[in-house]
Amino acid sequence: MKMRAAVLRAAGLPAPFATSRPFDVTEVELSGPGHGEVLVRVAAAGLCHSDLSAVTGDRPRRLPAVAGHEAAGVVEEVGGGVTGLAPGDHVVMVFVASCGECAVCLRGRPNLCQSSWQARAEGTLQTGTRRLSVAGESLNHWSGISAFAEYAVVTPRSIVRVDADIPLDIAAIFGCAVVTGVGAVMNTAQLTPGSSAAVVGLGGVGLSALLGAIASGARKVAAIDLSHEKLGLAQTLGATHVYDAGEPDCADRILQEFGAADFVFEMAGSARAARLAYTITGRGGTMVTAGLPNPSQQLEIPLADLVATERTVKGSYMGSASARRDIPRYLDLFRAGRLPVDRLRSATLALDDINEGFDRMLAGTSVRDVVVPLSAS
Repeated sequence: MKMRAAVLRAAGLPAPFATSRPFDVTEVELSGPGHGEVLVRVAAAGLCHSDLSAVTGDRPRRLPAVAGHEAAGVVEEVGGGVTGLAPGDHVVMVFVASCGECAVCLRGRPNLCQSSWQARAEGTLQTGTRRLSVAGESLNHWSGISAFAEYAVVTPRSIVRVDADIPLDIAAIFGCAVVTGVGAVMNTAQLTPGSSAAVVGLGGVGLSALLGAIASGARKVAAIDLSHEKLGLAQTLGATHVYDAGEPDCADRILQEFGAADFVFEMAGSARAARLAYTITGRGGTMVTAGLPNPSQQLEIPLADLVATERTVKGSYMGSASARRDIPRYLDLFRAGRLPVDRLRSATLALDDINEGFDRMLAGTSVRDVVVPLSAS
């Protein structure tokens, strides 16, 4: 079938992207689904900072590719061998397509499954196939999803079926921002009620973590960012304290006014943010980092201080989540009003506006813009 999609052909083009046009929105060919694959009509796809890091070249991907990894849609067709899914099902797509059979999957850690990483590096679906092309040229898949398009062929392990009462433009952000941010709090850190928490970096993932900390019973929560607009939003979402990360005495002010935190979540994806997060982590506290900086960035920690304070530093990938377990749970919390992640939505964009959307992200003026691919058709 023919469809419109956003094809990323070259990384590292200069901003503004509205001028350099790293994404070429064009007609492509989508074949399939084959055996063990599913065709999904993409209803909405979120713009994520990890997509931006590939656009800028900080985290290289196999190109050319149809990008996008955070999305929701409706099943249109199922291939042979697929059970448990049917046309009309509403689904959220997730960027780790776990195999269910390897050592980490069997230990209940499907977010760490390496089969997904191998397929991502090769630009294929988990079945090893490619279903995208343009003018006879094969295109790479993006995290097994390629959501910046009107349709996507994915494997069943890349999707979670959800109830149809959740608006799909909201459900989309549960596939990355929410499962990563809330999961970092509830799974990785296992924040206990009555604890204090701080979040460094208030993008979609960071604000999801803030909401997760509140839902988990944190007694006070500090929000830290460079953007005054995002700090204001954090206050309306329940942050008890806000701090401008650009102020030279930011860490000192936090320690004096808020105090060292029991749990600190670094969501900005930078060594500078990580250093700040470590500094404000209390004795015996836990720092969790879920940002994805350029691989060259390093965090230096004084070993004597790490020992003497018994701080814990942990990484969190996709919120240490089991997507099929956790996304329905988080959707229930959303229904109950305890995770108002709909308030993180900043703009709805047509597919043709995707370059401008990444300009907004780079400028820090958006939280979670969502592309509605079929709106341009």
